[in-house]
Amino acid sequence: MELRQLNTFRTVASTLNFTRAAEALNYVPSNVTMQIKALEDELGVRLFDRLGKQLALTTAGKRFLTHIRDVLDKLDEAYSVVHDTENLSGTLTISANEVICAYRLPAVFQQFRSRHPNVRLIFRSVPNQELKQSLFEGTSDIVYMLDEPVRSSALTVEPLLEETFRLFTAPDHPLAKRTKLQLEDFHGEVFLTNEKGCPYRTMFDRSFEKEGIDSITYLEFQSAEALKQCAISGIGIAFLPDIVTEAEVERGELVALPWQIPDLHVYTQMLWHKDKWLSPILLSFIETAREGLRTSPPAASSSSSSL
Repeated sequence: MELRQLNTFRTVASTLNFTRAAEALNYVPSNVTMQIKALEDELGVRLFDRLGKQLALTTAGKRFLTHIRDVLDKLDEAYSVVHDTENLSGTLTISANEVICAYRLPAVFQQFRSRHPNVRLIFRSVPNQELKQSLFEGTSDIVYMLDEPVRSSALTVEPLLEETFRLFTAPDHPLAKRTKLQLEDFHGEVFLTNEKGCPYRTMFDRSFEKEGIDSITYLEFQSAEALKQCAISGIGIAFLPDIVTEAEVERGELVALPWQIPDLHVYTQMLWHKDKWLSPILLSFIETAREGLRTSPPAASSSSSSL
């Protein structure tokens, strides 16, 4: 079992794609495939399921990753002690949901790359509800999520900035010209939301249930961008964060309705496993994200209740 095989395994587990792993490691894809096959042969188990062009960690692969991650972290720590930490090199795996990926992280990536051009960044777009699990499984070094305050005894949670959610419509929608709305104004309207299970959808359902509306017509979407485009087309009322709609509101393609959503406190949050070694690379990325994203002091940096 070779060290390079273990590093390749960790990278493939992070990307779940042989080609992307090869690009991150500066290998040809066949080299990556060969190393993984050799590792599986030596262990006598399959580490990945090949589902067409998709990869998924097997149960054995997940267990192996947990231990390998600790070993490689220790090696990275030893390496950093004897080398110049001003010229960092290595790999960092970041995961986030679609909205943060598109609207919050690009500037952070650009700033970090300008400081540490030799660090390989592997980015994974992951549904909000799967982000915490990726930290426990070791497939992400750090994650960014858009949600109400996360509480966990196993994770370090750092809120960076509060996000505002509103209801948006096309400018020619019947409610767009109103300066004040009542609950009954929403009867018969179509709401454009994320699918059930998404934190945004849970927030939306809860807020309207509190107001006494429990029979709502939905069109459900996996993508915030698709949801936004349907609102621009006049199909219905969209529930979205301001960061997604700023450009469209400025161009007059969308209008924010005069309706306050009560008890809704959503933050862009940065999370990592509390037992993870904070390498110089990870520490630098955390600091870059703080500089680029935080606009006000967070309410708390961790919490005490268990997942």
